[in-house]
Amino acid sequence: MFVEVIIPLALPKNYTWAVPEQMQAAIQPGIRVEVVLGKNKRYAGIIKKIVVKPEAFQPKDILNALDTEPVVYPEQLKLWEWIAQYYMCSEGEVMQAAVPTNLKLSSESILIWNEERGYDFSDLSDSEYVIAEALEMKKELRLSEVQQLLDASNVYPVIKKLIEKGVCHVWEELKEKYKEKTEIFITLHSAYHNEDKLAGLLNNWSKAPKQMELLLAYLHLLKTEGEVTQPMLLKKSNATAAQLKGLFDKNILVPEKRSTDRIRTLPKNIRIDFTLSAAQEKALLEIKENFSAKPVCLLHGVTSSGKTEVYTKLIEEYINQGKQVLYMLPEIALTSQIIRRLQKHFGGYIAISHSKFNPNERVEIWNKVKNGETKVVLGARSSLFLPFKDLGLIIADEEHDASYKQQEPAPRYHARDAAIYYASLSGANVLLGSATPSIESYYNAEQNKYGLVKLDERYGQVELPQISIIDIKKIRAKEKGKIALTPQLTEAIEASLQQKKQVILFQNRRGYSPYLICNACGWIPQCKHCDVTLTYHKAKNTLTCHYCGTSYPVINTCAACGSHNFTQKNFGTEKIEELVAETFPHAKTARMDYDSIKGKHDHDALIKLFEQQRVDILVGTQMVVKGLDFEHVNLVGIIDADGILNFTDFRVNERAFQLMEQVSGRAGRKDGKGTVLIQVSNLHHPVLQFVKQHNFTGLFHYEIANRKQFDYPPFTRLIQLTFKHKEKHIAEEAANIMMQGLKKDFGDQCNGPAQPVVDRVRNQYLWEILIKLPKDAKRIALCKKEIQQQTIIIQSNKRYRGVAIIPDIDPV
Repeated sequence: MFVEVIIPLALPKNYTWAVPEQMQAAIQPGIRVEVVLGKNKRYAGIIKKIVVKPEAFQPKDILNALDTEPVVYPEQLKLWEWIAQYYMCSEGEVMQAAVPTNLKLSSESILIWNEERGYDFSDLSDSEYVIAEALEMKKELRLSEVQQLLDASNVYPVIKKLIEKGVCHVWEELKEKYKEKTEIFITLHSAYHNEDKLAGLLNNWSKAPKQMELLLAYLHLLKTEGEVTQPMLLKKSNATAAQLKGLFDKNILVPEKRSTDRIRTLPKNIRIDFTLSAAQEKALLEIKENFSAKPVCLLHGVTSSGKTEVYTKLIEEYINQGKQVLYMLPEIALTSQIIRRLQKHFGGYIAISHSKFNPNERVEIWNKVKNGETKVVLGARSSLFLPFKDLGLIIADEEHDASYKQQEPAPRYHARDAAIYYASLSGANVLLGSATPSIESYYNAEQNKYGLVKLDERYGQVELPQISIIDIKKIRAKEKGKIALTPQLTEAIEASLQQKKQVILFQNRRGYSPYLICNACGWIPQCKHCDVTLTYHKAKNTLTCHYCGTSYPVINTCAACGSHNFTQKNFGTEKIEELVAETFPHAKTARMDYDSIKGKHDHDALIKLFEQQRVDILVGTQMVVKGLDFEHVNLVGIIDADGILNFTDFRVNERAFQLMEQVSGRAGRKDGKGTVLIQVSNLHHPVLQFVKQHNFTGLFHYEIANRKQFDYPPFTRLIQLTFKHKEKHIAEEAANIMMQGLKKDFGDQCNGPAQPVVDRVRNQYLWEILIKLPKDAKRIALCKKEIQQQTIIIQSNKRYRGVAIIPDIDPV
């Protein structure tokens, strides 16, 4: 018996291993097996299929079968194969992205001792005891060291048992981000569970008034929250840990360290406490009708039309049918509001899946989805890889969002498109939802490839916000330079604050000042590793490269002429926050961008503050755009629309419309008295008229005409090839060789080689070739094959071996 095994490496193809006779009964596709690659590198691979014996060589034997039942279903293996073929990567790279760390051990893995496990080894076998003892002493062991300690053929089953028993965990590069979350819970000592004894204690209290306060705060929290944690209690009582320790020492309160799950397991009940409007009911009915004819449906609903309520009703129907639902969002960090809303409706039926969970939690979620216990998964693009047992529906909310496309590393898949293929494997339906659909999705709906349902009115018949354009050219001439807050915007903010309303200001640049310039000679500080200017961050007092993340001290002397006279050009969110605080000293101001939202819960905390009206003015980047629902916002200001409208990309108009329409959709969501002010210098840009009228279909027809004329998607398929090397001329030579190889069959469809706008990142020079192919599956497959053959030819030459050639299919 011979099997094809996928191992989590970027190999040119899957390899074949032989199955020893004694193991053959246990072998089936989807289970993990221990294999040796090369001399002694061991991996946990997944069997893809049973194959015939290769004629050219004698395969090595599998060492162990690690599972009694598959860890992935056949649909997952088909999805991996499709992603690898379509996006030009290996199935090993897809497996690396798809499978949780603790399911894909390799000889590069390190086992880490679990400090909280304790030293009781009575439940361990002899082999497990040997490893546990070594781990206790050394705190970490490489797999090669484990192999030396044990009989080499038995390593993986032993490690699996040790992980299950909590003796150790597997470490990967990003381990520190996934530390298990533990909290100290406070309980009342059993002696005071009797109410009379507790009353006696309180009535006879004489000394330590702060401890008395602490105890009363604990009893109050116990009544309101059900469970009390140490941080919660100290915050409520405004006490210190030392004062709390006094209550522990007196045996009144008892501390207990518990491992807490990030997803609290709520009771499994469905509680829908709203009714749909007539427009929402009509949309829901049309979606179901469309699903009977077409598996994919696009819901085009204006901002605040109540798409989430429609999704909720649909999810309820699928749960009642016993089916599973995947609800995908572009970025999980930006969706705390939706998480809270769905947990309220579906309780323990719903689980959250994203990359910030630690490896053990990810395996837990994986298994709950696989056995069908979890009915609804809310997740970012990686949740697509979970092994659904009975998938009925995939919802891709904000389907236009570029975050659905994976950039680095491979597989560079688009989760929306992969979801449509995955659903076709399991007979599931796909609902794409957006207020500003992508041109490609809307075109597919117009061509009857997808169903199309429109939700044209806001919930409660609230009006869409009024949009006004402010000409900053006139003001710039008066002020002799670019200004962030025009008089009109300042007046509007003042009026909003007087009405006790909230304001959102959008600027798509973070930092304080995007660049500094020498007033004497015009020199601009640049990153040493990238060809890009450095952004000044005032809070940290550093110059930072937004491409590689390198920080530099602030430059006071010009490297070119020695002058000390620098000017800060343009403005980022940090500077706007400062300006707003100076202009409106009595208003509470906050900033939401990548620099201010670092921790996992920072975003949620800031959203809650804004919801509770404890922040008046919120300044932010794209983070403020995505799917947030605030009742009291009546003014949105777009500080610099020119920065959004002037990118060199064929999707620039589509993106600019999406950003401006989405950010304007945050205004007037409850009472319809919303205003949007757009500051711009190019008043005649066509996109501005579409935004002003909230006219998506107008933009669509305008864009479609241009795309057809210049052969861009949805009329063609794009493949972008990027060549990276530390020496510019070598990257250029490799790109030219590729171009020569492709010219024979695809000459008319190839553009380049050319350097991108930022042509050096992390000391790697970049060259690009863009290929526009007709929508012909055979021709696309032929082109991909030709690229793969040319890549092999180029990299077989010693001079170009160090050139990274990266194909990106349907680049975003």
